[in-house]
Amino acid sequence: MNKRYLILILALALCVAQTAAKNLKYVFLFIGDGMGMAQVDGTEMFLGESDGIIGTRCLCFTQFPVATMVTTHSATNSVTDSAAGGTAIACGAKTANHLIGMAADTTTVLASIAERAKRSGCRVGIVTSVSIDHATPAAFYAHQPDRDMYYEIGCQLPLSGFDFFAGAGFLDPYGKDAKEAGKSVFDLMDEHGYTLCLGLDEYEDAQTDGKVVVLSKDPQAKAITSAIDRRPGDMTLRQMTEAAVETLARGGDKGFFLMVEGGKIDWSCHSNDAGAVFREVQDLDSAVQVAYDFYLRHPDETAIIVTADHETGGLALGDGPYVLGLKAYAGQRLSVEQLSARLTDLRNNSATTPDWETVKDILRAELGFWDTVGLTADEEDMLKDEYHELFVAHHDNEEETLYATNAHFAAVAIRLLDSKAHVNWASTGHSAGYVPLFAIGRGTEAFSHKTDNTQIAPTLARLAGYAE
Repeated sequence: MNKRYLILILALALCVAQTAAKNLKYVFLFIGDGMGMAQVDGTEMFLGESDGIIGTRCLCFTQFPVATMVTTHSATNSVTDSAAGGTAIACGAKTANHLIGMAADTTTVLASIAERAKRSGCRVGIVTSVSIDHATPAAFYAHQPDRDMYYEIGCQLPLSGFDFFAGAGFLDPYGKDAKEAGKSVFDLMDEHGYTLCLGLDEYEDAQTDGKVVVLSKDPQAKAITSAIDRRPGDMTLRQMTEAAVETLARGGDKGFFLMVEGGKIDWSCHSNDAGAVFREVQDLDSAVQVAYDFYLRHPDETAIIVTADHETGGLALGDGPYVLGLKAYAGQRLSVEQLSARLTDLRNNSATTPDWETVKDILRAELGFWDTVGLTADEEDMLKDEYHELFVAHHDNEEETLYATNAHFAAVAIRLLDSKAHVNWASTGHSAGYVPLFAIGRGTEAFSHKTDNTQIAPTLARLAGYAE
């Protein structure tokens, strides 16, 4: 072989080896809480039917080159909760349901990938659409034997030293539900050098290069506004993700790790509100688009993983007949929670009993009934019966799910919408179904086979070179 060509081949081989050995600099981990296979597939088919086609309109993350399925069981049950599921993803180890960042023995502390990234000199961010002390985000910075220890979890946030947090608020920042309450979480954040911003306007005004926590304008809010209920000015998951990337990209050449949770997918699944679920999956995808745009600018240094901690609701796309009608959700403008509030407020704040036609106009405007979703006489009579119970008899019939208590009338209306779409639910809780994993970026082919949720953190840590 010509000596010159041999030298060229060796030089190319050395270049490839150096590239392969180079660690990832930017790691994005997106968790769609409660987002099973059907939630993703249903969203794409809903978008397709809304466009007038039988098939799918692809989300950004479903077009990533790596796609597989993930098992989610906890150490103690085939059906995990978000604490054990979040801990498995964050720490790479199974634990018992309800535990945060701890092994099933309730004493061994597990290091999360976020903590390992921080020890390696990377900047770290945690973003969620629910409270920042909720199970999934907590699994990345806290270590507690019970996910409901919100004050204790919140107190561990400023101790993490992570560079950026964003979410709705804290559920127990003053320790009113704690056995021993000391300083408030807000006091501790101040002591540890965090700038607290209530809303994205305050974040923009702060222009800080230091550690920051961005919350909604109500710092004790349980969640940001659902995507389907959103109004101008409401904080969004995409905006929080943009703020996180902006903050994390400012400091150092070691790169960053960012976890973003679409927590309200799970909440909508617990309420069996498929129309709201599909909008929440779209909302997560919009946040993923921020990461993908970043990836396009840094393709050799960036990895994006999109997965879920578990499936919620046992969502079934089809209820017997070989037909699906997801376009029925195109006319839905409110979540079941907001529809419940709207109907209840109308009853409580009206000087006289609203007539059926007034209530019918609300159902028409907010759910598309009669205009875009045809109802039979029997179906309308069923809604009239609910109208009579709530508005005439003033019976406060309610349905309680994990995160909401809704007027029975609203729940029945959403179930009727499901029946028109031929969608069904197994429960209002979690299931043991597979969840998806989508990935793009150098080294993510390591995820190109069926895997367990405990393999996500160690694989990413290896690719990024995070310290043990």
